[in-house]
Amino acid sequence: MWWIALAWGIAVVCGVAGVLVFAGGIVSSVSDLAPTKTFASGETVTVPIDPAEKPAVYVASDTAINYQCQISGGPGQAKLIKTTGSETVTNGSTVWEQILVINAPAKGDYQLTCANQEEASVSYGVGRQLSTAASGIAGGVAALFLIPGAGLLVGIVGTVVVLVRRSGSRKRLAVGG
Repeated sequence: MWWIALAWGIAVVCGVAGVLVFAGGIVSSVSDLAPTKTFASGETVTVPIDPAEKPAVYVASDTAINYQCQISGGPGQAKLIKTTGSETVTNGSTVWEQILVINAPAKGDYQLTCANQEEASVSYGVGRQLSTAASGIAGGVAALFLIPGAGLLVGIVGTVVVLVRRSGSRKRLAVGG
């Protein structure tokens, strides 16, 4: 009977592992999105842009603002494209709203300036587009179902095998005795 306990122990371990991998995938996806380089209104910052990482400009503000951003430098002319809809990322106590997508032709260092007219507490930042989180989240969801599912399968198969073998053994003993 200890084989059954072992099989279900493996199932429990797989369930816990699936939940941990899922949580890790979600947390790392969100932290990868959040701005790593932040700056104040009117400040010009140099940011390393890699088009493969799908960079985006975020704003954190307590009030609605009118902003203007400009990008220059780098190995080619980058463009800022307004984000449609409202896409936000919460990192710690800061809520970042994606406002622009950076369409850069090549990897390089670009100068970015964002300014607003309102007197408000505003921070701007460069992070990654929300669409890039889909793969990390999808992997986490897959792990949430596949790893515990494999553990459940081990538990069921182990139980069935042990019970069938015990039943066969009992029948052989009854015939022989």
